[in-house]
Amino acid sequence: MDHTHHHHDHEHHHDGEKGGDQHTHQHRLQGKFRFAVLLTTVVLVIEVVGGILSNSLALLSDAAHVFSDSLSLIMSWLAIYLSTRPATSSRTYGYHRTEVFAAFINGVSLIAISGWIFYEAVHRFMEPEPVKSREMLVVATIGFIANMVIVWLFHGEGHKSLNVRSAVLHVIGDALASVGVIVGGLIIYWTGWFIVDPILSCGIGLIILVGAFRVTKEAVHILLEASPKHADAHQVAACISAIESVKDVHDMHIWSLCSNYLALSTHVSLTEDASKSSHELRQEINDKLQTQFGIFHTTIQIEQFGCPHEGHLLCNAPHH
Repeated sequence: MDHTHHHHDHEHHHDGEKGGDQHTHQHRLQGKFRFAVLLTTVVLVIEVVGGILSNSLALLSDAAHVFSDSLSLIMSWLAIYLSTRPATSSRTYGYHRTEVFAAFINGVSLIAISGWIFYEAVHRFMEPEPVKSREMLVVATIGFIANMVIVWLFHGEGHKSLNVRSAVLHVIGDALASVGVIVGGLIIYWTGWFIVDPILSCGIGLIILVGAFRVTKEAVHILLEASPKHADAHQVAACISAIESVKDVHDMHIWSLCSNYLALSTHVSLTEDASKSSHELRQEINDKLQTQFGIFHTTIQIEQFGCPHEGHLLCNAPHH
């Protein structure tokens, strides 16, 4: 029986670069995230103060959206930083899971915030309150400009990392929310329809709730060691089984360490007339897993003879 542990460089997996170039790129990217987090924090404070002074629930709702953007940027920044941290004897996978835990806390807190927005909006529907539209317009415009600066800052980075792209999408979503607040402010300024404010709040609150639910669901999915959506065990097994000399694939486990770091372990039985060596077979399996499913960290056990677990793709071990 031949045991092997194929280990792919974690840093290469996250950024697709090696050596000094990769280190320089990560350092530059972390600098961009530091600036983006600082800028969104400043906008958050301005929108909270502006929302209170202008009595605009829509502006406070947008501030909640900015808060979610800030957390998203912090998590993405954290993920890039932690991907460079070495594993230890007590944390053999390093610190990648910290990103997922932060995402879970982020999602739960945003669900609570959206609930507060809906609660306040109901009161304003019943008793509309006057809103200072000029202040509302000025603050929303500042928020929109800040978001556009961040989008420009990360231009060209998204195609290299799903992590970065997801953070930028959060910022784009907030920019659109700021546009909504600006339009609402103009409507209130020209018509005096204060009911527009809670209507906008409900729209922004719904956007926050949908995003928060998705983030929380994905975080729970990863924390429960579930297979990634694009790498179902049966699909992966079918891909491996299609390789010449493979008789059976069993005892498979696929999981995510974080949102973009996948791992797999499995047993592979060879046919009696296998024409490929164990090394050649492992290399071909790893090539397919990397190109088709983005799985770079694998532990593949090659079995030359029959195994009593053949025919059982998944391992249903009893819980002790």
